[in-house]
Amino acid sequence: MLEANVQHQNLSIVFAGGGTGGHLFPAIAIANEVRKRAPNTEITFVGTRQKIEARIVPQNGFGFETIWASGFKRRFALENILFPVKIVVSIVQSFFLMWRLKPDVVVGTGGYVCGPPLFAATVLGIPTLIQEQNSFPGVTTRLLASRVSEVHLTFKSSQKHFKRSDNVCVSGNPTREGVGAVSRKDGAAYFGIDSRKRTLLVFGGSLGASSINNALLSVLARLVAADIQLVWQTGEADYEKVKAESDRMQGTTHTGVRVNRFIDKMEYAYATCDLAVCRAGATTVAELAKAGVASVLVPYPYAAADHQTENAGAMVEAGAAVMLRDAELNEKLLPTIETLLGNQELLRAMRREALRAGNPEATKVLARAVLDLAGA
Repeated sequence: MLEANVQHQNLSIVFAGGGTGGHLFPAIAIANEVRKRAPNTEITFVGTRQKIEARIVPQNGFGFETIWASGFKRRFALENILFPVKIVVSIVQSFFLMWRLKPDVVVGTGGYVCGPPLFAATVLGIPTLIQEQNSFPGVTTRLLASRVSEVHLTFKSSQKHFKRSDNVCVSGNPTREGVGAVSRKDGAAYFGIDSRKRTLLVFGGSLGASSINNALLSVLARLVAADIQLVWQTGEADYEKVKAESDRMQGTTHTGVRVNRFIDKMEYAYATCDLAVCRAGATTVAELAKAGVASVLVPYPYAAADHQTENAGAMVEAGAAVMLRDAELNEKLLPTIETLLGNQELLRAMRREALRAGNPEATKVLARAVLDLAGA
């Protein structure tokens, strides 16, 4: 009866999160589930004009509003001079957005872009929810945790970072719709490769990872010679270099390397691969688990509190992944790939453990929490 009532309610929900896919895609996953349960809900995303959300959010059919926000660079950068000004302006913009959109609840999924809308909402008494992906909570989450209505964590170990506990719970990390639901045959067809051949998926998150790209380039000839297919997301910075080298190397006898700046439909990439080489962001780890993908995880060495190493360690402990450090890539990446792709029994075991490590109900749990806060 409750769900039937939700179907006919006209709600307004604001999602704020972006800068990287790791902050954006959990928000889109929750929003899609909310839209399923309450089709009349008006969903609006708040982000910036320059980052991934400006392209991806409209593609998913949601409203999109921008604020003038950016993160503080930990190294010296001239743009840091504008940081205090941007904070003030983005907070003022957020108050105007709250007044105009009149949301029933505001959801933040991490990163600098969600801070101003969440802060404005708490001042105005609007229910708020933070979904934190990483084992070590981000600055925005830590600053606002005591003010918001609810904080939903991915890792139980994260609870120790919060002084207030009555509004904190562990719900898991929501993943994109379709992850784990695509067949290998359909995944291979999407990229135009052979579903019967061994396939390696390489990506470094939505922005790419130069250390992984460079290490793979140095051994690409060996992989091509072994008739291993690659689906490769390079990020913008390395795309031209990687594409040129892969085109030169493949020649006319091997067409199994697919180089992409960005892969919009990662569910097809997960479906077609035998093994992934990637960073260990929380959203990546959650999607690998949901899709049941064996992986070589390379934690980003400059992540806050080294949280990617903790993320990767959980998957290694579960038997679903192997971890390599950035500094080890040139020496160990090729033999690790060759060992894993040469042992189908081991890969099957890693895939099973990856599936067990996942939390497939996270998206539904969080959507229900959002609707509860909205009074639906």
